[in-house]
Amino acid sequence: MTGGAGFIGSNFVRYVLQQHNDWQVVNLDKLTYAGNLASLADVEGNPRYTFIKGDIADRALVNGVFGEQKPDAVINFAAESHVDRSMLDAAPFVDTNIRGTHVLLEAAREHRIGRFVQISTDEVYGALGEDGIFTELSPLCPNNPYSASKACAELLCRAYHKAYGVPVIVTRSSNNYGPYQFPEKLIPLMIHNALAGKPLPVYGEGKQVRDWLFVQDNCQAIDLVLQNGRVGEVYNIGGSCEKPNIEVVELIRTILQECPATRNLHPKIQFIKDPRGAAHDFRYALDSSKVQRELRWRPSREFEEGLSETVMWYLRNETWVKNVVTGEYQEYYRRVYGGG
Repeated sequence: MTGGAGFIGSNFVRYVLQQHNDWQVVNLDKLTYAGNLASLADVEGNPRYTFIKGDIADRALVNGVFGEQKPDAVINFAAESHVDRSMLDAAPFVDTNIRGTHVLLEAAREHRIGRFVQISTDEVYGALGEDGIFTELSPLCPNNPYSASKACAELLCRAYHKAYGVPVIVTRSSNNYGPYQFPEKLIPLMIHNALAGKPLPVYGEGKQVRDWLFVQDNCQAIDLVLQNGRVGEVYNIGGSCEKPNIEVVELIRTILQECPATRNLHPKIQFIKDPRGAAHDFRYALDSSKVQRELRWRPSREFEEGLSETVMWYLRNETWVKNVVTGEYQEYYRRVYGGG
């Protein structure tokens, strides 16, 4: 697999090692700002786990890894994944999400990989209004460089399946949340700022609606797709849990104020101008009936339960957060939100 030191990837590594006692996991990761080996400290000594540092856009390295490790399947988690960063500089998104996926597909073709699972996002669909829901047949209509790069990667996957028979399957998930998520995304950003005594920056009026999915539920779905999904197909993986951003932020404040260790915190919400403008999609909602019907998957975690568990994880792991919130993160924060 690739990108296993990132948020969803690290959770998937842990999930696979726990669920499949006879599986070997090889993790190829470049270790960018959001890739953190501390997220995998508890599996470093596992004899069924191997870490290799490297860039998926490096053709020679990727071919060498495939030749040496001889994987049965590839799961491509590796990606630049934050919309705001893509608005500041799209080049890394083109390099990793498009060129990197192409290199992996070429290696999969050459080495005759048994399965290739491309991890994508609901953002490739673009935006919904107040009504409607995205199905796997909805047209791709990305509205920012990040989602455009993921849509391009998907089209490459489709082309390699149709033209060369590479056994590709694509998953498109809704907004994941849970442990080990880098604090540039909404939920960990709010938690981190609250604990640091900073205001909670919310774009516009916070009315943007997202479908929330606990990361371990997504890991289970990806595992089922890897084993039993139909080659050449796309599977939506959604939490069936639509929430406006402002409601999520208010829930985080409530959880913190109900916790004895943080009840004296009273973080204030700071509404700020949305730097994304028209590129900030209003609403996402996924129809997950296909994966539910074919693979008998259901999200198991209620949002309030999963959110409380996530907040408590960040409270217990402040050292992990401090280690990832580096000078680069501080500079990014200033560029997007202003201040320190």
